[in-house]
Amino acid sequence: MEGSAKAARGVKRLGQRVAMELADEPVPLFHAIAAQVAERRRGLDLSQRELADLCGTTQSAVARLERGQRPPRVDTLMRIASALDCELVVELRSRTRKGGD
Repeated sequence: MEGSAKAARGVKRLGQRVAMELADEPVPLFHAIAAQVAERRRGLDLSQRELADLCGTTQSAVARLERGQRPPRVDTLMRIASALDCELVVELRSRTRKGGD
């Protein structure tokens, strides 16, 4: 358990650092995620409360996510994706190219 607790603390610190770095600038990725969640939820004819119940969060947390007010936590996104019968895909892409490509 000690290793998993340490990993959880590390993920929490990383999330806090990312949130602080992004607090003052609009982030298109989070707005795109928000739009996808809202569209899928409505497509399944679910209320925000019903989605919240399915993924173990609150209606207000779903509303904040859908408004793009703050970056969602990865574990929350995983539960939401599961509740919406979706696959959550995360991809890291290099911002720089090697060798002048």
